[in-house]
Amino acid sequence: MVLTNKQKEELNGAILDYLETSGYNTSLEEFKKETNVEIDPKKKGLLEKKWTSVIRLQKKVMDLEAKVVQLEEELNAGGRGSAARRGKEDALPRPPEKHTLTGHRNCINAVRFHPSFSLLVSASEDATMKVWDFDSGEFERTMKGHTNAVQDIDFDKTGNVMASCSADLTIKLWDFQTYDNTKTLHGHDHNVSCVKFLPSGDQLVSSSRDKTIKVWEVATGYCVKTMTGHEDWVRRIVVSEDGTCIASCSSDQTARLWNLAKGECIMTFREHSHVVECVAFSPANIVEIPGSLLSTAEGRTRAKVGAGGTSFGQSGYLATGSRDKTIKIWEIATGRCLQTYIGHDNWVRSVRFHPCGKYLLSVGDDKTIRVWDIAQGRCIKTINDAHSHFVSCLDFCSHNPHIATGGVDDVIKVWKLG
Repeated sequence: MVLTNKQKEELNGAILDYLETSGYNTSLEEFKKETNVEIDPKKKGLLEKKWTSVIRLQKKVMDLEAKVVQLEEELNAGGRGSAARRGKEDALPRPPEKHTLTGHRNCINAVRFHPSFSLLVSASEDATMKVWDFDSGEFERTMKGHTNAVQDIDFDKTGNVMASCSADLTIKLWDFQTYDNTKTLHGHDHNVSCVKFLPSGDQLVSSSRDKTIKVWEVATGYCVKTMTGHEDWVRRIVVSEDGTCIASCSSDQTARLWNLAKGECIMTFREHSHVVECVAFSPANIVEIPGSLLSTAEGRTRAKVGAGGTSFGQSGYLATGSRDKTIKIWEIATGRCLQTYIGHDNWVRSVRFHPCGKYLLSVGDDKTIRVWDIAQGRCIKTINDAHSHFVSCLDFCSHNPHIATGGVDDVIKVWKLG
């Protein structure tokens, strides 16, 4: 790049001012001799101002380039990612986050929205749970009782009872109106990693590093059933919408489907090559996936019965996420893997189906939130650097268009859908 004489004179004057201000007297005198330029008071601090302006502009350019990449991804997805074409029911998370919630002293293991109120609960390695107002971003209270990391939390359908589970080997039930611990359930022999209420609210299920899944009565706190079959830590469990079956995933690199009434494993999904970290049932309104039984009338009739003669209602698919960096979509009626999503650069830590049935959301140790178009089987949106460290958990709000994520950076983020 060639400078004009006027630009050269301005630059030399700015350099002279910088050398004088910095005390580089020898260099200053030599520079004066070579350029025949004297110090101009009007150019005071000019070089520093120009330099900081360049840095600001460079950052702005990088931000705009990232935005262009995101818009190109949405455009390449055939316009399905376009906010203009989506309604409120299928809105997707958009950066920046609405709130960043800080206060925990260790990484976040779980986040859960209250089913009715504008409240969010987080569970942490610091052995506490915290309650937040996700609309205002204000901290409400800290709930204490566990003596080791709190691994998971869940609400019953009324929102009046909350369950938590911990590395202290216990499950605790909490009155969410008084925030009192009403029961402590003992029975697992190792870290309790997940807890979920059944739709009826009178029972809950838990999974543990002791390789078992247990069913508990909420009213009495008694364990009424223990299911075995996994060969390693049972990481996560989910309950089908009709409450007749559960799905689990494990460090043994498999996911399993269980008949809850019989306490039997009726299907095993085996194609992952590393620990399976997370699992999710599809909603009743999920879009058709090409090649699936549910894409034909005859197939839908067959799928209604499902494997092992057990009804699965409308929960036609499972999604699993793994440390092998992939997400797989499985057809429950046949056990087939219909889709494998490749895009995460590190462990996949949580997957959730969007309530509209068109998308799957995932988070992982690559610090991203990703949105997958189920019909197309591809990623249509990526939020990079969603957290400053691994993103460990994700939840959808059922009554307000928000999601929440938690990370190893000890913070929770609330994202508005739109």
